[in-house]
Amino acid sequence: MKSKALLELLSDGQVHSGESLASRLGVSRTAIWKQIRRAMDEGAEIATIRGRGYRLTSRLDLLDRDSVLECLAPARRDSLFLNVLDEVDSTNAEVLRQIPAGAGKIPVVMADCQTAGRGRRGRVWQSPRGENLYLSIGLTFHGGFGVLDGLSLVLGVAVANALEQLGVPEVGLKWPNDIFLPDGKLGGILVELQGELEEGVVQVIAGIGLNVRMSRTEGVDQPWSSLARACPEIEWSRNQIAGAVIDAVLDAVPVFSDLGFRDFREPWQRRDIFKGKSLQAKGGEIEGVGCGIDGNGNYRIQTTDGVVPVRAGEISLRVMQ
Repeated sequence: MKSKALLELLSDGQVHSGESLASRLGVSRTAIWKQIRRAMDEGAEIATIRGRGYRLTSRLDLLDRDSVLECLAPARRDSLFLNVLDEVDSTNAEVLRQIPAGAGKIPVVMADCQTAGRGRRGRVWQSPRGENLYLSIGLTFHGGFGVLDGLSLVLGVAVANALEQLGVPEVGLKWPNDIFLPDGKLGGILVELQGELEEGVVQVIAGIGLNVRMSRTEGVDQPWSSLARACPEIEWSRNQIAGAVIDAVLDAVPVFSDLGFRDFREPWQRRDIFKGKSLQAKGGEIEGVGCGIDGNGNYRIQTTDGVVPVRAGEISLRVMQ
């Protein structure tokens, strides 16, 4: 038995006896008690009422495949091979495993928890259960690797558009693939290339992580934010956020495929959190002031010797203290 099944029964906010929960789930009352403790350890607020049973007192935001599909544009629903999982090692890895079963549809994987979530350059991505959005999409491009310049920035623009449509103000983008709010990092994007499946056809897996209700972290060494912290007046639904992000990404991809990066440069520049900041790159070898991106998505630094482009995937930027 998984905690999710138990929480679904408790989601009506009513008191349920341990005996009734055990009967409905086909387990012992001891198993129910253990799952109650596990759910509480994972952040659910459950009141134990002596002689009566258990009642969920916190708001529940369970992932649900049908609810995500309802949030999508109707014409898009049949084009997706959508899997919503309780737990997975990595949604990016699961998309790769799902591609053969997708029957030509766009593979999309969401999970309530990742046990081996990855960030850029192999860093661990914090993936607590039930709090955030972990979403990966398989994308196919024609024309080889050369057509993908700027893709991670395009995805950043798409995610920012989705968040702004949901009511989030002041969404910023940090080159090359992070989503920021004024008080810290909200999420990130991991783009992985799977090589040419056939001549000129490239499979890309785009992983998107967003902090929705994250209340604590371990091992995070930079300021962070969440949607619930930044916009507490909004009743956040991870299903709704996922639908908005999927729609925004799949709206952006054909434009990028047909026209390249040019139509995304100005929307990215508007949200650039590095613009006008004193920056270092390449381990301190390059110092100067951030001045936005060029037509290929490289970041430009104004140095004393002129403008130097920084290519994504080669070196990273940091603000000088």
